[in-house]
Amino acid sequence: MAEKVSGGPMDAGRFAALADAYGSALHRWPPAEQAAAMLFAETERGRAILAGAGRLDAMLDRHRVEAASPGLHRAIVARAATEVSQKRRRRFWWLGFGLAGVGVAGAVAGLALVTVVSPDIQADHYVMDANTTSFGDAGPDADQAEEDL
Repeated sequence: MAEKVSGGPMDAGRFAALADAYGSALHRWPPAEQAAAMLFAETERGRAILAGAGRLDAMLDRHRVEAASPGLHRAIVARAATEVSQKRRRRFWWLGFGLAGVGVAGAVAGLALVTVVSPDIQADHYVMDANTTSFGDAGPDADQAEEDL
């Protein structure tokens, strides 16, 4: 059962959660919670929670992280440079795939448009072959045909 402070909305669960998150120094807690926390801190349960948080704060304050060795620093920088160049290369390839996809989509759309819009060729119409232009025959026999005229 949660212990409530008379006149304050803070209960032991909320107080313990805030102490775990912000430590035992109430001035570090969110300003909206400080007034109710100060009231709850005066209770026996509040003092016990703050004492536990204070022990954790002291342990964390004693902990020191050593600086990285020069070799580790060089390895991290080299790896980062490799990652950046690989990312740029992948972006370039995806851009190429995208442009190729747009080209294929345009060709398919154009083919579909020509297929739908162009009328069917009737059997009684003259079909031009590879050697014929709209101005006449352009094949190797064209010179001979013009001389015969």
